[in-house]
Amino acid sequence: MRYATYSAGGTRHYGAVTDEGMIALDGEFAQWPTLLDAVQTGGFDALTKAAAGKSVTHTDFQFEMVLPNAPRILCVGVNFPDRNAEYKDGSDQPKFMSLFPRFSSGFTGHNHPLIRPPESEQLDYEGEVAVVIGKSGRRIAQADAYDHIAALTLCNEGTIRDWVRHAKFNVTQGKNWDKSGAIGPWLVPFTDASQIDDARIITRVNGEVRQDDALSRMMHPVRREIEYISTFMTLEPGDIIVTGTPTGSGARLDPPQYLKPGDVVEVEVNGIGTLRNMVEDERV
Repeated sequence: MRYATYSAGGTRHYGAVTDEGMIALDGEFAQWPTLLDAVQTGGFDALTKAAAGKSVTHTDFQFEMVLPNAPRILCVGVNFPDRNAEYKDGSDQPKFMSLFPRFSSGFTGHNHPLIRPPESEQLDYEGEVAVVIGKSGRRIAQADAYDHIAALTLCNEGTIRDWVRHAKFNVTQGKNWDKSGAIGPWLVPFTDASQIDDARIITRVNGEVRQDDALSRMMHPVRREIEYISTFMTLEPGDIIVTGTPTGSGARLDPPQYLKPGDVVEVEVNGIGTLRNMVEDERV
């Protein structure tokens, strides 16, 4: 089963995704007004039971950012061997992972446009798997890390490249432009290690494959990410970890190929689905 946040008739809902449309579930659970509330209390089994046998509620709808009220979003940078080599700085594989925060306002949903601001033409794509934490923990051992995952989703971690160079040690400015990235289309409950261990990321721009790699090649696997992050902060249900993008982003091509209005970006991962977004200029 897949679960999404969506809007229909001017109202935001969450529910179960079917091939025919959406089964609204937000009215079934007064204690869970949003999908985040269900995630934070381990509600997937109850959602599945509630959806069983119900008819489709909405066929005319729009996907929204899957957890628009996610409390914290942490992103792992430069996490594939070839990605490290793209920097051409002669550095060895890093011992520790690079991390930076993103805020939910920087993301939109499936089939919504990524917004290129007038301040820069360097909007770039980064296809990634995102894990949603379902069980709190501090100093989580790698052997136990998967027990703390509630669900998986997809991320296009859109970046305004020249704005990540505005300061010496941080990338926050270039990573948090409104609706510059996307998370969705839905949550797939995490039930088996193979959902991560056998996953492959493919990112296409206008149908052309730009990124293609396996999560098994990450320098800092998901188990290590959860272990490391939970060392310095308590991971809480609803937190999102965006796990890292492969080589092939537009900035690293020769010459660079940034996104422009009219482009269509698709991030596909086996077992999760495809996140699709077009590109538009911001209206100012």
